[in-house]
Amino acid sequence: MAKLTDTQTILLSTAAQRDDRNLHPLPPAITNRSRVTMAITSLIKAGLVEERETGTFATDAGLAAIGVEVGQGTAPESAAPASPEAAERPAVTPARVTKIDGVLTLLRQPDGATQAELIAVTGWLPHTMRAALTGLRKKGYAVERGKRDGATCYQITAAA
Repeated sequence: MAKLTDTQTILLSTAAQRDDRNLHPLPPAITNRSRVTMAITSLIKAGLVEERETGTFATDAGLAAIGVEVGQGTAPESAAPASPEAAERPAVTPARVTKIDGVLTLLRQPDGATQAELIAVTGWLPHTMRAALTGLRKKGYAVERGKRDGATCYQITAAA
């Protein structure tokens, strides 16, 4: 992987600071879950992160990508859990992040989001984006339409 995104760098840096190299829980600096999903997926494909039964962990290559030398305060990848209680706890599976979650996040912003911004996050066509907004209205979200800089802007004013 030639260049890491900011989200990927934050994820790997946070994992490097943990004894078990786990990416979860996510750092508070990351709020856009759709970006996290895309970042983790590309890190897995590049071999910088691996999925195990107990979570998602940075690999030696992942740490090297951010300039951390393996062996400098990091545990080996096959390290056992820190305590017996940790071994007995079931693995927490992160909630599935969907495109509509990204849409809701953008619509809840104080300025809302333009159709172009919503399409950029989801990759949907304009008619699909409008259908998604209709679906949100049917679920009880108060999606208001307005103007911002000459472009149509959508915003959630009340939730279901």
